[in-house]
Amino acid sequence: MNDSLNAAQTDMRFAYCSGAAGMLASSLIWLASAAAVVFASAQQALWVLLIGGMFIHPLGVVIAKLAGRPGNHSKGNPLAGLAYASTFWLIFSLPLAFAAAQLRIEWFFPAMLLVIGGRYLVFSSLFGMRLFWFCGLALAGAGFVLGQFAAAPLYGALAGGVIELIFALVIFVQDKKAAQQTTFGLRNFQVQDS
Repeated sequence: MNDSLNAAQTDMRFAYCSGAAGMLASSLIWLASAAAVVFASAQQALWVLLIGGMFIHPLGVVIAKLAGRPGNHSKGNPLAGLAYASTFWLIFSLPLAFAAAQLRIEWFFPAMLLVIGGRYLVFSSLFGMRLFWFCGLALAGAGFVLGQFAAAPLYGALAGGVIELIFALVIFVQDKKAAQQTTFGLRNFQVQDS
């Protein structure tokens, strides 16, 4: 089973630049939301993050393809279900963040940081990389602290964008080193019975 899990995680890392492509896309949406706070309003920034979030995966696929990766995992990869489940969990959590914003707009971005941070903890299993634990905890920690102090929405949007950008760059570097040291090449991934 361990070999099968390692093969599935290797396939995910190969397809999505070890998750850095999607994380970079997400950081760009967070930063666009921060810009909306500055140039429009916190309410419009909320919508930039919510609507822009629908484009994270497609944008991540484009980034992966620009990096020479397929942007999709192999058919039959057993971790696909976990990826989809974490996406649905994210979608189901959005109404909570939206409800928090209706009470106090300053709570929206911290709530989203907590939700996204929790999702990155799952990515540790998807990609087989402990670094996602640090990213998830950094995002959730920022969300908790900013929420406690009811920080201005700009700080929450910037925290999400900057934290994800830093981790995306670190993961891209690690992914490039890993690609040079080994051949990912699992495009015909098959689930093998033990």
